[in-house]
Amino acid sequence: MADLGGNIQNRENAQHLRETASMFDKTSVVNAQVYRPGTHQLNHTQVDDEAFNPTHRTVPKPNPRQFQKKGTTVLTRTKTAPSSSPSRALQRRKQGAPPKATGSRPNPPNTEFRRFYERGDLPIQIDHGGVLNKLQWKIEISKLDYHHYLPLFFSGLRETEEPYRFLAEQGMKDMLNSSEPSGKILPVLPQLIIPIKDALNTRDPSVVERTLKILKILAKSEEFCGQALVPYYRQVLPILNIFLRKTENTGDGIVYKQRRNGNLSDLVMETLETFEAHGGADAFINIKYLIPTYQSCVETS
Repeated sequence: MADLGGNIQNRENAQHLRETASMFDKTSVVNAQVYRPGTHQLNHTQVDDEAFNPTHRTVPKPNPRQFQKKGTTVLTRTKTAPSSSPSRALQRRKQGAPPKATGSRPNPPNTEFRRFYERGDLPIQIDHGGVLNKLQWKIEISKLDYHHYLPLFFSGLRETEEPYRFLAEQGMKDMLNSSEPSGKILPVLPQLIIPIKDALNTRDPSVVERTLKILKILAKSEEFCGQALVPYYRQVLPILNIFLRKTENTGDGIVYKQRRNGNLSDLVMETLETFEAHGGADAFINIKYLIPTYQSCVETS
């Protein structure tokens, strides 16, 4: 009985000293590492009254050389002592890192195209030829549901691994260059803008190059596809404005990417000219609004 009474008393003491993690708990905290709301220590240091007194506020004396004088065009700046630590931009330049505007963004391999292909839901397979690989369709392209399959293939634009990159690129080319233009691409065009924008936002040069080539084919695929792309210039053209002046200075060297049209600045300019040529009367003014340095390539009579 004595042991039973001792156990009951110990249980009552444990309940009395138990930490309830409440701000109204007045029991002593056994574990010093456990913090409850309201148990923090207040700051009792004396407040500096001069910090709130406007009469004691220190203001630097203005330098008259920092203001523009009559007849001058350039402000004369005072020389400042060079800082001991280099700037962050200078460090990135010395390390050879690309600028932030054109630097690659994260590109996770979680595309819908990869998920559907690994699940076996796409009617395609690789035909390993003697020289180049080809894409073999298990069903005629004219019988495909473009509302379902074309956005899936466009989601694979940002794929960089094989065989997903080849399958997505060749599948889009086969569906856009179909010999039977039956008006299937134009109704699906709004569903293709988000995959195109995601691919361009990766800012990976290989992905941007592939996307621009597909955009040129898309603008010329059907009669009114170029005009239907005009309302979506605000989603597509800002990224092209970044790569418009991205040229490689190789000096007297040879740029071998020109053989396969891999120069980004030239490819961006060709894409804009294709948009203007197939975008109708409102294409140039919309391109000019987003890319002010663009000049028209269409001859006006």
